[in-house]
Amino acid sequence: MPSTFAEEIFNVWIHLSVKINNEYCDFKELPPALLAQQGPIGPAQPKEQRKAITAGHSDTSRMIATVDNTPKVQLSTFVTSNKLSEALTLHKTTCTIKPTYHPPWKLVCIISGHLGWVCSVVVEPRNKWFATGAGDRVTKIWGLASGELKLSLTGHVSTVQGLAVSPRHLYFFYVMVKCWDLEANKVIWHYHGHLSGLSLTLHHNASAHFWDMHTKAQIHILMGHSMTVADIKCQESDPQVITGSMDSTVRLWDLAAGKTMVTLMHHKKSVRALAIHPTEYSFASSSAGGNNIKKWKCPKGAFVHNFSSHNAITNMLSVNAEGVFFSGGDNGTLMFWDYNTGTPFQNLDDVPQPSSLEVEAGIFCLTFDMTRIWLITGGTDKTIKVYAKQSQ
Repeated sequence: MPSTFAEEIFNVWIHLSVKINNEYCDFKELPPALLAQQGPIGPAQPKEQRKAITAGHSDTSRMIATVDNTPKVQLSTFVTSNKLSEALTLHKTTCTIKPTYHPPWKLVCIISGHLGWVCSVVVEPRNKWFATGAGDRVTKIWGLASGELKLSLTGHVSTVQGLAVSPRHLYFFYVMVKCWDLEANKVIWHYHGHLSGLSLTLHHNASAHFWDMHTKAQIHILMGHSMTVADIKCQESDPQVITGSMDSTVRLWDLAAGKTMVTLMHHKKSVRALAIHPTEYSFASSSAGGNNIKKWKCPKGAFVHNFSSHNAITNMLSVNAEGVFFSGGDNGTLMFWDYNTGTPFQNLDDVPQPSSLEVEAGIFCLTFDMTRIWLITGGTDKTIKVYAKQSQ
């Protein structure tokens, strides 16, 4: 006999009740530990009836007099306000990160020799020498321990704005793109492909070119920026390539696919410098203006925090494994920060040399050595300055 509509509704209700009981029977009551923390749920009952103060005993006064039945508000999660205060204090304590102490830095050496602005510097992987490129179209190699000039490389027709040393071969790259064999002391390869001509190069046409170092073949042209690519950094893990551009964006690249993974648009002005932490799997970028230096977490480029207080156009950034972060501005200001918290712990001014003008105090390039205890800078006063930590 076919069932009626009422029977179908009843069967559905029975089925739903059984299902709810099977799934939630173990959660009808809180565990004892949580139950002990719970206060009375809902508003508390008034303790007593309080009447309004009246001037006399007239009928009008009796009509005005009312009973105050306003319930007293109580917290339902914590029994007393003290526990709530303790919980908020604990939360604030756990979220606050104290900056690590870093000893101050001081200027220990000034090296002269270039006849133009020092625009690029790089340290050799074995930490025996470093190289600088300048506006005098000459690349010079210096002894790291002694500061003596070892070799001068000529052949450029314009400013040497970029340098790199291969960590696997005794090859030295500099822009416009040439590969110099340091053992034979001669140029062995020329890389052509840019409008003004490392295995990875950038240019004013808003692109970055990726090369095969042995075959000199151009593998990828990383395009996506709308203005000049100002800085580029590489690492072994994703993202393998990070670029900063004058279009105020930072792009993280998938090198295998040759396309952008993430575009970071937090900066308001042109991004001029990048720095990758040697061990933390994060990087920083800088531009001009307030809150101009930002820290990001790899591989998705998650924003971490700002480095505030450096009100200048920061041309270069660098960070060592101890968490000392450095930024150099075009006005000659040098800021040292705690990388983990973004707290500045030292501020220095670059003093131009007697043969230079007062306005020639900008920082154009900087890098830590491989031991991360020396900081090498180059600027508009045509000198190279070496900073070191002060002894305790």
